[in-house]
Amino acid sequence: MGKYAREHKVGPLRDPGVVSRHPQSPVLTPEGMPFPSKLAYNAGVVRHATADGQYVMVFRNDSGWDPEKKKAPEFNLGLAYSDDGLTWRVEPRWLKPDDDPDILGSIDPRLIRMGGRYYISYCQYTGHGYRATIAATEDFRSFDLLDRSLPDNRDGVLFPEKIGGKYYRLDRPFPIDSRDSQKLFDIWISESHDLVYWGRSQPLLCVEDVPYCNERIGAGSPPVRTDQGWLVLFHAVDVDEDRGKNGWEDEWQSRYTVGAMLLDLDDPRKVIAASKEPLMVPGAAYEVNGGFRNNVLFPTALVPEPDGEAKIYYGAADTVLGLGTAPLASLVDFCLSFRGR
Repeated sequence: MGKYAREHKVGPLRDPGVVSRHPQSPVLTPEGMPFPSKLAYNAGVVRHATADGQYVMVFRNDSGWDPEKKKAPEFNLGLAYSDDGLTWRVEPRWLKPDDDPDILGSIDPRLIRMGGRYYISYCQYTGHGYRATIAATEDFRSFDLLDRSLPDNRDGVLFPEKIGGKYYRLDRPFPIDSRDSQKLFDIWISESHDLVYWGRSQPLLCVEDVPYCNERIGAGSPPVRTDQGWLVLFHAVDVDEDRGKNGWEDEWQSRYTVGAMLLDLDDPRKVIAASKEPLMVPGAAYEVNGGFRNNVLFPTALVPEPDGEAKIYYGAADTVLGLGTAPLASLVDFCLSFRGR
């Protein structure tokens, strides 16, 4: 396991060019928000026609950041609609799925539509740690809180349909110690009969499976059904202790890249293929400069379009929401090129 320790530096990485940054990216920024905002990013997005538009977004909004005064942030969920997936109309209110006094903030939502309802899987930052949470709604005003995991768990990502009569969720628990006392964070998978009680949890994809990281991986976009399998984007983190101040923080030593994997349609516990090279590497100006944490790509939504293109929404530099596009078939082919490797 030693080569996966932080002492192992990943080094320079190449973006393969499969995903194109949209010329209007970033598509969501803190400027012009109808409420206090310092950072607006990490959004769940679905394409579904409503009276308010063709797309629905739930995003992470952080307010209160002051890099000079070290003012603590506030974490909230925002709601927005769009006709084209590019220009967004933000509702002048925060979403409050739960008002438990232990909750300090809600972060990193993913969004699916299933059985006529929207399901938000997000992380609650609480006085007892991070808890993967699921809430259901039809109107984004009233919510049914379905589950809050034990701490510490985040990056809970729901599959958009039942498989073999069961619901599935990707998880990312926080180990206190793991292999050789290294803190290596992996993607797990769990199942449920009712979206409330979850079990049969097991590792799905581990740090050792991803050569371009040396610390953690985590599920990104909700899985998308393709003929070849469930397509999932994930983030992969490598740490280099030679990196110093790289954003607003005094020190930021991490780089987040995007990977992709295909899971078996009938048994999502089986990984068909996982990319041994990153799908996306930070490179655009808004990804590598001027952000809270530069060199961060955090994919949270993969939206197939009727013409075969796919929109990839991702947090950029933990500050704004980026948008990339690629033919869905090209993303699948990228994964399959690593099959058996």
